[in-house]
Amino acid sequence: MTVSRKIIKLSSGLLASDGAGVKLTRFIGGPDVDMLDPFLLLDNFKSDNPKDYIGGFPSHPHRGFETVTYMLAGRMRHKDNVGHEGVIAAGDVQWMTAGRGIVHSEMPEQEDGLLEGFQLWVNLPAKDKMSDPAYQEFSAENITAEIQDSGTIVKVISGETDQGTVGAVKYISTTPLYLDITLKAGSSFTQTTPESHNAFIYVIEGAVQADGAGDVVTEKTLGVLGAGDHVTLTAGDENSRLLLIAGQRLNEPVARGGPFVMNTRAEVLQAYQDYQKGKF
Repeated sequence: MTVSRKIIKLSSGLLASDGAGVKLTRFIGGPDVDMLDPFLLLDNFKSDNPKDYIGGFPSHPHRGFETVTYMLAGRMRHKDNVGHEGVIAAGDVQWMTAGRGIVHSEMPEQEDGLLEGFQLWVNLPAKDKMSDPAYQEFSAENITAEIQDSGTIVKVISGETDQGTVGAVKYISTTPLYLDITLKAGSSFTQTTPESHNAFIYVIEGAVQADGAGDVVTEKTLGVLGAGDHVTLTAGDENSRLLLIAGQRLNEPVARGGPFVMNTRAEVLQAYQDYQKGKF
């Protein structure tokens, strides 16, 4: 018997500031949803006021997890201490594996206009926390868009749809599913989500219901999905756009220390020492 996932929690997020004063809304990693294994953080930034984003995120370290930046509007420049530098623009994605340690900056490549996007933190299993830093970075034109008979458009960043479209990002230890879905009013989309995965949706525009019942997830709202092996998402009376994200639960201890996420407090303290000694 298959089980369709339902919405078990809604969150409108917490207004926050990070980096050098960048205003954002935190949906995972705050009081409403502290963590959804393996997801440690989900931030949404959106503003056409340069004062809200111009300071960017100056150089800072990471160890033990992955950062995923997905842009909807504007341009951000990434630069790090291992020789990677580039700009991601609307529709582009950067999946960075911090591994044993990296120091990078994320700065707006614009002085005005709309800047909008998401940053997701994905935990690494203990066996991969000290791996070498790595990147998978793809421009919008290299992210496959699946167009279904219903008019549904699915941009596949990672994972595989039920129709067999495979995402650009591969070889991630938590076997994540990351879909950007546009639904016509009243239409539905069904996607397999393994029972081993936690899953959530974030509605960018419109309103969406899971399993045809229960809570309606409205614009700028996170909906945590309960247990099951698939989800059916239905748009309301207007066209809707949402993210569907799922990842394999690690079921490991989590020790956090700012930009470091390890399995024990001792490992976090070691990360601070290594960073201070210039070992990243």
